[in-house]
Amino acid sequence: MTNRAVIHSKQAPDAIGTYSQAVKVDNTVYLSGQIPLNPETMTLVEGGFEAQAEQVFKNLSAVCEAANGSLNHIVKLNLYLTDLENFAVVNDVMTRYFREPFPARAAVGISQLPKGALFEAEGVMVL
Repeated sequence: MTNRAVIHSKQAPDAIGTYSQAVKVDNTVYLSGQIPLNPETMTLVEGGFEAQAEQVFKNLSAVCEAANGSLNHIVKLNLYLTDLENFAVVNDVMTRYFREPFPARAAVGISQLPKGALFEAEGVMVL
């Protein structure tokens, strides 16, 4: 039987639907997508794409820490951008939050995200 636990951090936005911030199964943590919501106000951060990317990684980091891990435990990261012209900005922001070896990653251009966000990220972490 697997050991399963719901992960929750008050330093990340509360779930705005029928999902958990993360679910841990044995030593693997499945991180739900984070958009750039300020966890205190539950509103999108201002300042454009770079500020939104920063907030997304802060939110993911808070959930990782609640699971006794860090962003550097992420082995697979999925990025969703409403404008792929911001791809270089994401790479730059990631250098502030991740160190080598970097996670496997996908970057997908999409037309729309919840609450009008410009960026979302989710991933899988192994502790």
